[in-house]
Amino acid sequence: MYDSLADSLPLPARRDDDVFAEDEFHWWTRGGGGTGNSGSSGNAGAFFVEAPIENEADFEIDLGVPESTEETELDLDFAVDDAAALEEIEIDFSEPEPEPEPVFDDSDSEDAAVIEELRRELSEKVGDWYVVHTYSGMENRVKQNLDNRVKSLEQEDNIFESIVPTEDVIETRNNQKKSVTRTTLPGYVLVRMFYSNETWAVVRHTPGVTGFVSFGSAPVPLTLDEVVKQLTPSALAKANAVETGTSRRSKKKVEIADYKVGDSVMVVAGALQGLHATITEINAKGERLKALVEILGRETPVDLTVGQIQKI
Repeated sequence: MYDSLADSLPLPARRDDDVFAEDEFHWWTRGGGGTGNSGSSGNAGAFFVEAPIENEADFEIDLGVPESTEETELDLDFAVDDAAALEEIEIDFSEPEPEPEPVFDDSDSEDAAVIEELRRELSEKVGDWYVVHTYSGMENRVKQNLDNRVKSLEQEDNIFESIVPTEDVIETRNNQKKSVTRTTLPGYVLVRMFYSNETWAVVRHTPGVTGFVSFGSAPVPLTLDEVVKQLTPSALAKANAVETGTSRRSKKKVEIADYKVGDSVMVVAGALQGLHATITEINAKGERLKALVEILGRETPVDLTVGQIQKI
């Protein structure tokens, strides 16, 4: 039996002409247990050779993450050099408003029914509608003068009616809301009549009238669609006044009377308090506006509420 695994391996016979360097090989003889580096076979006549590992420092095992020799730079500069890009930035300093609860009603269908009824009534009336130009602010006075003149000259069969188109508006003034009625065509009155030289003279010579809206020298009547468009606001206001129940919700136009586009104001509340601003856009229904405020030497658009500003 062999004493070790090495004893069980067949070994080639050593030749006499084999030359080995002392620092290259080690010889082990079988049986005698002796070792030598001179190349003698010992008393067993059998041996095996082990070659040493050269330059053991060359064998390295690296289980870490390889390090990069290049330096990594992070650019944390968020400055914008483009002035046009800065102008597009909008800052909202207004206080958030709660979202309104959805209201489900059939006011749109009711408005459509009112408009359709108005169209039907207008189509059944005789005569054409003409636009008469008046001095601004004297529309109601001219209507009254014309109605009296038609009666005194007995022209009821030729000049039927005169109307000043109006609409109901919720106006905000001094941070207070109130409902007002105003004209939709300042400086104009609608007259339904049969046009002739006689009726033209009756209307034209009414105090406060400056002429007819005409093409060339002949007055041009309005189309049915144009008349419906001008009289729709007053028809809806009348319907809202008649129906006082909760089944119909009033839809009045909202306006802010204190400010207009281009006004210079002072911010009196919020994060921008004490800064000057120039109004660029007004949202009357939401009582909000957009303005330009100088921040860090640049004019920046901001969103404000009406309560945050004051006239200078």
